[in-house]
Amino acid sequence: MASILLADDHEVVRRGVRALLEAKRGFVICGEACNGREAVDMAVQHSPDVVVLDISLPALNGVDATRQIRKVAPKSEILIFTMHDSEEIIREALGAGARGCLLKSEADSQIVSAVDALARHRSFLSSQVSELLFDSIAGQRDPKIAQASLTPREREIVQLVAEGHSNKKIAKLAGISVKTVETHRAVSMRKLRVHSTAELVRYAVRSRLIQA
Repeated sequence: MASILLADDHEVVRRGVRALLEAKRGFVICGEACNGREAVDMAVQHSPDVVVLDISLPALNGVDATRQIRKVAPKSEILIFTMHDSEEIIREALGAGARGCLLKSEADSQIVSAVDALARHRSFLSSQVSELLFDSIAGQRDPKIAQASLTPREREIVQLVAEGHSNKKIAKLAGISVKTVETHRAVSMRKLRVHSTAELVRYAVRSRLIQA
């Protein structure tokens, strides 16, 4: 039996994926998470064979959740499940430790194959993702240039700021002091060359750390 953790902030998506996977003999859903922090906590609790993880998750985005899950549950394989056909985001997620990537538009035909491959500790890239990466490598598509190189912690703080949390709430969520939050926030704004919270929110939307 392969245990699977689903992480998506839309209940209807989780229900649909659950139905597709539970129709496959040998798959069992061990839990469902609706944000990135919950996904990390549940990965520690259940040690699933496969985590099906959305990119655009509240509280902690999918890329940073991937990085944290790889640390706390190294035997769990991570399948990025996203609606965003962004070559930059896919590369970042794979670099964070994901072993597979599937677009939500391809779920009906490929989700079972993707999870099965990862449960066997094999990598999986869907047909559209493979084409997207190939086009980039072949020079048919100009890769996006990152505006700045934020650290995972800085990106985490930027996301929480953009979601409207106060410095005090962010400190509690991230397990750091308010002073450290203020420092990360200031450094991030300097790196991004932005001067207001509104500009920081616009950056977070463009970078898909949050949904508009």
